[in-house]
Amino acid sequence: MATIQDVAKAAGVSAMTVSNVINDRPHVRPATRARVLEAMARLDYRVNVAARNLRKGRTGTIGLAVPEVNRPYYGRLAAALITAAGRHGLRVSIEQTGARREDELAALSQSRNRLYDGLILSAVGMGRADVEAIEVDHPVVILGERIFGGPVDHVAMPNVAASAAATRHLIERGCRRVALVCGELRDEADVSSLRHAGYRQALAAAGLPADPALVQSLPALTMEAAARRARAMVADGPAFDGVFCVTDTVAMGVLRGLADAGVRVPEQVRVIGFDNVDESAFLVPSLSTVDPDHDLMAERAVALLVARMGREGPPAVQEEFVGPFSLVIRESTGG
Repeated sequence: MATIQDVAKAAGVSAMTVSNVINDRPHVRPATRARVLEAMARLDYRVNVAARNLRKGRTGTIGLAVPEVNRPYYGRLAAALITAAGRHGLRVSIEQTGARREDELAALSQSRNRLYDGLILSAVGMGRADVEAIEVDHPVVILGERIFGGPVDHVAMPNVAASAAATRHLIERGCRRVALVCGELRDEADVSSLRHAGYRQALAAAGLPADPALVQSLPALTMEAAARRARAMVADGPAFDGVFCVTDTVAMGVLRGLADAGVRVPEQVRVIGFDNVDESAFLVPSLSTVDPDHDLMAERAVALLVARMGREGPPAVQEEFVGPFSLVIRESTGG
């Protein structure tokens, strides 16, 4: 393999000049830069990125810890983060936490041992009591709802506002008995509790009662659990003419369960989800949903992490970024 000295000799310049060209430093004359680049191409010189990163104390790899890799939402999120990281010359190593608090804490504590330059953590199991645990000595960005006011940057979904908009859409389409299918509701700020708050806001604004019987909590946010619950709602539950599902995965299960029970969507019941995963456009009926702009959230998370990775001295004020959203209206609500 050609060395930097070989390139310098072929171009008639010093090794330092070749280094300046490789690192795109501005003070190299255009003619000299062109001569060096031509010599690099002729000798098939390849920059040893790994060695350069290690000299800088970097590996060029960031970690991404998500609850599950086999869910459509997390697959969509991971793809967006990989693309965003690639624009910064970074690779992404993905690990699965199973939404377990102990595994999320392990991802935080072991990030440095795994030679990540930084970590993006989608926190589900951790709560407010774990704020001190994220005071680590390496760059971290938290994705999700469970950590507020902590010592790291935080990129969050517009959960309350978007859920209110989704519920309001059902009401505007004529629904008066809107059910919510969510996870177990706790005191912690998580996906279900925040989206439940948005749902209640929309009902209150429309002057509709918040019937506790219409809030259907699942033990797990899976298609199987949602399909079983939808069948049970039709057989035994209160009357309903609309369903807001806290994720598209849940909405897919609800659509299946309603079809099994002979309920027509949207003629008898309108259904809307949250996440706008790719599969939602190809269901029958196609699924109306909240689009939280995954790409923008991924760009922001990576940009915040890169800024932390390059920052020396005391940390700047932590940033909390809440992304925008839009409603994608499809067949399941009569679009």
